Amino acid sequence: MEEIRIRTGRISDIAHILHHRRAMFAEMGGADESVLDRMQEASELYLREALVSGIYRAWLAETEAGRVVSGGGIAIVPWPGSPDFPGTRRGWILSVYTEPEFRRRGIARRIMETIVDWCRSEGFAHVSLHASHDGRLLYEKMGFRPTNEMRLYLK
Repeated sequence: MEEIRIRTGRISDIAHILHHRRAMFAEMGGADESVLDRMQEASELYLREALVSGIYRAWLAETEAGRVVSGGGIAIVPWPGSPDFPGTRRGWILSVYTEPEFRRRGIARRIMETIVDWCRSEGFAHVSLHASHDGRLLYEKMGFRPTNEMRLYLK
């Protein structure tokens, strides 16, 4: 089995990050191509600023030949603090995706462990994510638990 290394994402990796994000949503279903196009445009605008400013951090898994096969990231947002986390920022893990032919090799777990380790080193008390059906088992095994979050759709 070829060696896979995890590295920090850079601004030059936007195409890979966008590909993973789009493929993740496409596989989950429920969005047609025009909706995915709009999401990708918005994501690119966000990433071009957020990767440079540091409010989005990405990690990518790549083969020895340099092929990016998996990735994930975290959005860091200002926060006024709460009793369970009196800090001034929160993190949401986003866009964890592995190319189909590289699944079931522990790569997504390694991406997640890298992100979680980084969060610990940065002093986050907790981190959140929205789990797909396929990702839920991994996240539960890593200790993620459901919370009381609710959502109201305005459009």
